[in-house]
Amino acid sequence: MFSLEGKVAVVTGAASGFGKATSLRFSKAGAKVVLADIQDAVGVAEEAGGVYVETDVSKEDQVRNVLQKAVDEFGKLDIVVNNAGIGGIGVMVEGITDENLTDELNINFKSVVWGIKHAVPLISDGGSIMNTASYAGLFGTPTYGTYVAAKAAIIAITKTAALELAPRGIRVNCICPGTADTPMSYTEGGEVELKLANYLQPLGRLAQPEEIAALYHFLASDDSSFITGVAIPIDGGMSAGPSVGVIMPLYEKICEETLDMDDFRSEG
Repeated sequence: MFSLEGKVAVVTGAASGFGKATSLRFSKAGAKVVLADIQDAVGVAEEAGGVYVETDVSKEDQVRNVLQKAVDEFGKLDIVVNNAGIGGIGVMVEGITDENLTDELNINFKSVVWGIKHAVPLISDGGSIMNTASYAGLFGTPTYGTYVAAKAAIIAITKTAALELAPRGIRVNCICPGTADTPMSYTEGGEVELKLANYLQPLGRLAQPEEIAALYHFLASDDSSFITGVAIPIDGGMSAGPSVGVIMPLYEKICEETLDMDDFRSEG
């Protein structure tokens, strides 16, 4: 089950985090992997038995090049994971600048568009294209306006591409992770989000990269051949609603402020 034997995959953002875990998992499942990242992923490529191509995913020609590299190196292309991206800027809407909006759109959104666009003439019929969106793309998130906009756009282009490519049996899906235990989460300014995640995510912990990779593995395999055009949350339950860790302290505080709890209980 979930074999990728004989498949050829390209994974962007493969030097660390989701991309690294996904590349290694694909390799163990039998796939040949081309790893793309602006950061050095030579070591990961060696571990995966794959090929590393230095790639700036905001540049259309470089995205096209790495996809073509897979065909040149292994003779075909079956799986594309458009995963590379940057974190949120952390400003209110009135503080958004053209510079940070441009960075978010170029790196987080346009990279996905280029990945889909240039996969189309190369990918095998019945192939799988997958994009990393975010829980934040499903809901509004204060101070993350540019990030939310880019991730929501990924969900929209995923659905559109899924409809357009369905006649060839090519599936296009995206995943929407919550806060995860990746290097991006530990960059400067991420401390508050890391602490909040333990309360906001109902399972009470960060996602591990290997858990995200497991979902990508399933969506890459032929076992998921009737799944396309969906944005799948993998967020520890956040998209289901507020966590107990958030609701119960608020509930108790409100009750203490507005009610005599003994009278409240006696009245049933």
